[in-house]
Amino acid sequence: MWGDYVGSQYCKVELREYDSRKMAKLTHLNDAGEAHMVDVSSKDVTDRVAVAEATLEMAQTTSSLIRSGEVAKGDVFAVARVAGIQAAKRTSDLIPLCHPLPLTQVSIDFSWLDDCHLVVSARCKVDGKTGVEMEALTAASISSLTIYDMCKAVDRGMKIVSVQLQHKSGGKSATWDRL
Repeated sequence: MWGDYVGSQYCKVELREYDSRKMAKLTHLNDAGEAHMVDVSSKDVTDRVAVAEATLEMAQTTSSLIRSGEVAKGDVFAVARVAGIQAAKRTSDLIPLCHPLPLTQVSIDFSWLDDCHLVVSARCKVDGKTGVEMEALTAASISSLTIYDMCKAVDRGMKIVSVQLQHKSGGKSATWDRL
């Protein structure tokens, strides 16, 4: 048993032994169990798209400042959008085993769930031999961290409550969507 800190509660999580024959092979490990960059040279070039979302939780006063454009550091969405695009382009510099990709599109969008929850959506596209999931996840994460940075003077209690892949398409595994 081991503990995992989740929110304000300490949860007990039971470890289970898994049958390695039933698990999908981890592609970033070679037969000796060593980390390596996957060889994608034999894969077909396909249109690949990934969408990731991050959700931020903040005080209502912080939300009001962002919406009214009154955050002291400037236009929060403009800066977060540029940060997310830049992050997607630099993913292979940040995540050691990612391939550098010639992205054909990166977009960052923002939507309010309510007065205290903001969703950052990152969409990345490439015509390539490997997917863009990590680029989309990195873009959503860095956009969210940028929002935190720009607003932390008024709300240090902000939380990035989730970062998750929502959609991927292209390649051999076809389309996947979060339900």
